[in-house]
Amino acid sequence: MKKGLQTVDEYLAALSDDKRTALEKLRKNIKAAVPKAEECISYQLPAFRLDGKFLVAFGAAAKHCAFYPGAYAIEAHRNELKGYETSKGTIRFQSDKPLSAALVRRLVKARIADSRGRE
Repeated sequence: MKKGLQTVDEYLAALSDDKRTALEKLRKNIKAAVPKAEECISYQLPAFRLDGKFLVAFGAAAKHCAFYPGAYAIEAHRNELKGYETSKGTIRFQSDKPLSAALVRRLVKARIADSRGRE
């Protein structure tokens, strides 16, 4: 991925069709879960901020797509994520096996609750 990206659309335009389709769906589901969030690029990844603070990010790697909702959200929904590879704050998925809209909504809501609990 090239450096200096300014928009999420620029990031997505550089991807293969399958990854772009999967990440556009994820983007749409995040927006639906938290319509007041603002899109941005953070650490060269598409991300969302809420009330000026980092919320979640997503991206593509050579062999997978990824969603970054944070450790708390992943732990809170561990049972629902059994079919996905996870690490502390990352969910990796194949473009042909995207996260469901309902699961994305729950993960984003858990991330919001976690971030507000730390204020």
